[in-house]
Amino acid sequence: MKVLAKYLLIPLFLLAGAVQAGNADSKTTQKIRDALSKHLPSAAQAGVKTTPMKGIYEVAVGGTILYVSEDGRYVINGNMLDLQTRRNLTEETMGEVRKKLVDELGEKNMLVYMPDGKVKHTITVFTDIYCPYCRRLHSEMDEYKKNGVKVRYVFLPFKGKRSYDASVNVWCADNPQEAMNKAKAGEEIPHKTCANPIDKHKALGSDLGIRGTPAIMFENGQMSPGYVPAKKVIQQMEAMGL
Repeated sequence: MKVLAKYLLIPLFLLAGAVQAGNADSKTTQKIRDALSKHLPSAAQAGVKTTPMKGIYEVAVGGTILYVSEDGRYVINGNMLDLQTRRNLTEETMGEVRKKLVDELGEKNMLVYMPDGKVKHTITVFTDIYCPYCRRLHSEMDEYKKNGVKVRYVFLPFKGKRSYDASVNVWCADNPQEAMNKAKAGEEIPHKTCANPIDKHKALGSDLGIRGTPAIMFENGQMSPGYVPAKKVIQQMEAMGL
């Protein structure tokens, strides 16, 4: 307990020099970009923001949030917590990053199930055809639909070639929703090929650091890993005001 208390004091000490968060000035931004891009080429155009900790800057590199010293020499990879407001500042930024990356993929590149009536909520589900808990989630599709939830599927075929091929078969079927229903019920889907976004789905999953399915992303970019019953998912969205 004493060890935990010791480390809990560190953020309070650092927050003593708090500054208003926002975009870093152009000189500092370029200095940090130049320093990071020597090791992370993708950081060459990264956005750089100030943080509540003086002298520490937030940099979003792909789907990763880094905290960097002003000279770009020191990098911290982890969550920044505000103990006074009990906010996870890193997760809030990650929500924005996830939402941006998923929006760039676009619904035209997702398998979408529309609700029975007006759309009240939207979730993006990262799924594998053969994942047991993904199938359990899909079995509750009627619950989502009757409660006004639009479900957008992104395929992450973690289980190898068989899973990848099944994802393509579903996407290329004459009726993808019907094919998905059958696949999730354990039926084999006829082989079919066409232009498809499955590789884009895999790249997105990698950028977001998703390592397992199902994973549910809410409209604000917040992620809920693993299976969660539909009723609880809906309650969470309502509690968040989504």
